[in-house]
Amino acid sequence: MAKKQVEHNHELLESSEALKERLEGAEHWIESNPKMIIGFAVVLLIVVAGYFGFQYYKGGQEETAQREMFQAVHYFEQDSLTKALEGDGNALGFKTIAEDYSVTDAGKLANYYAGLCYLKLGQFKPSRLYLEDFTSSDLLIQARAYSLIGDTYMEEKSYEDAAKYYNKAANYKANKYFSPAYLLKEALAYEKLNQNDKAKNVYDKIISDYWESAEYQNARKFKARLETNS
Repeated sequence: MAKKQVEHNHELLESSEALKERLEGAEHWIESNPKMIIGFAVVLLIVVAGYFGFQYYKGGQEETAQREMFQAVHYFEQDSLTKALEGDGNALGFKTIAEDYSVTDAGKLANYYAGLCYLKLGQFKPSRLYLEDFTSSDLLIQARAYSLIGDTYMEEKSYEDAAKYYNKAANYKANKYFSPAYLLKEALAYEKLNQNDKAKNVYDKIISDYWESAEYQNARKFKARLETNS
């Protein structure tokens, strides 16, 4: 079958008559289906125009969102958390930026800041809602968001959920700089659940995989304490 196909293609290359017949057939099909061709061209034009139009719109939105973020971040750094969240009547707060500029990177980052504000205010459910809406490919901040969700569950004594999110944070682009701290939190959550075997397994992971980290000594100490008390 493959040989016949090769021979057929070879015939088209060698025979100008065969090629002419194919071209004439294509021309006839185009002439017979003008509406279909026009429709396809229009759809293609709409798709291309829509893509570039959206990119232009997004670029403008990004610039505006970043300007709005400046004052909100300033309030956050000053611990004026309500103003950071709600705005001050002139500048927007993180909540509005996250909603109105959701297609932008700044709008996505506003979700992270809003979640952190609510966590500091002790309002754990809204904190989670905003942190769960945050997405980033960044090595540090996405893992940090998962860990903060774990913190909200720890505050509510939902230790199993906390352990799950600490584990998620530790394994998001795992690295020697941040993963050990998240693993240590995971192990402590398991201790709260009296699941000491799971806690020891996590301590073992820190000891074996992250022996250069600042958490290494604590992992050894906490594991030894569990073994002494068991």
